Amino acid sequence: MKRHVVTGGAGFIGSHLCEALVGAGDFVVCVDDFSSGSRANVAQLFASGRFELVVGDVCDVVEGLDGPVSTVAHLASPASPADYLAHPLETLKAGSRGTEAALKLAQAHQARFVLASTSEVYGDPLVHPQPETYWGNVNPVGPRSVYDEAKRFAEALTSAYRRSMAVNTGIVRIFNTYGPRLRPGDGRVVSNFIVQALSGAPLTIYGDGSQTRSLCYVDDVVRGLVAMLCTDLPGPVNLGNPTELSVAAIAQLVLGLTGSSSSLVYLPLPEDDPVRRQPDVGVAKSLLGWEPTTSPTDGIAKTISWFSAMPVLAGPPPGASSPTAERPTNPSAERAPALS
Repeated sequence: MKRHVVTGGAGFIGSHLCEALVGAGDFVVCVDDFSSGSRANVAQLFASGRFELVVGDVCDVVEGLDGPVSTVAHLASPASPADYLAHPLETLKAGSRGTEAALKLAQAHQARFVLASTSEVYGDPLVHPQPETYWGNVNPVGPRSVYDEAKRFAEALTSAYRRSMAVNTGIVRIFNTYGPRLRPGDGRVVSNFIVQALSGAPLTIYGDGSQTRSLCYVDDVVRGLVAMLCTDLPGPVNLGNPTELSVAAIAQLVLGLTGSSSSLVYLPLPEDDPVRRQPDVGVAKSLLGWEPTTSPTDGIAKTISWFSAMPVLAGPPPGASSPTAERPTNPSAERAPALS
């Protein structure tokens, strides 16, 4: 039985990854400080007897983890615009100190390490679609740089540990991901539109709606992460859906699937917002045997069903910073039975 450490494991993508690994029969140690994740996202995993939740900042708690470690998946970081714009220093800390703490854990256990990087390392790209060989077009001092540059530094640090310390590292660059467990107020385009449509509120489109996104359903992204954990590829490897949609088209798709009569409201485009975003997934296809299988229509329909089942659409208005549900002052652990 493998024993995986997933930092940021109670977050949106992290919780789905924990679920997939536990479902495969492995043991998972989830590390999360609940700054953007939630205990509710992983509560169902305790019944397996193969899940442990360590509550605390990755910078502080991973060094003290005991027991064997087969892989380390480093996802700990604010990821939505609302979160990283509200917590810029914490975002930079997660990309720098947090990444090194996770790398040192992998080094100590001779474990496979996979960094969850982002398409934001490409910035507002001048090359389309974006291959892994593209170095990007990032404003290093703009408001979004706290996330973009944190991930770029994390990639550099990961690569240096591979070259200098012989750590078995890999990097994936995750493009726009959506699905169940998105927070209502996290500021991402799909969750914003769904919450607004279900609430009868106007759908807020930033700019004229012609900017594009490539939406990948969370189950597809998790399959790619698991595949990367099972290889020794250094990457980087793009994980995303090459189906490119304009933001205006995404709004119309949500309106059609919800049956909402919400209107559209156009607001100024945020600074450094990417105009076009589409992954080249040729490397993932050839080296991982991976490609997305969920269409935007099917994935958004599933996401709408999940939001529709919520008793109340809790949280701040879409696009606003979400308050911390739980932020413990001292690291703690909730342990399942010991791994035999």
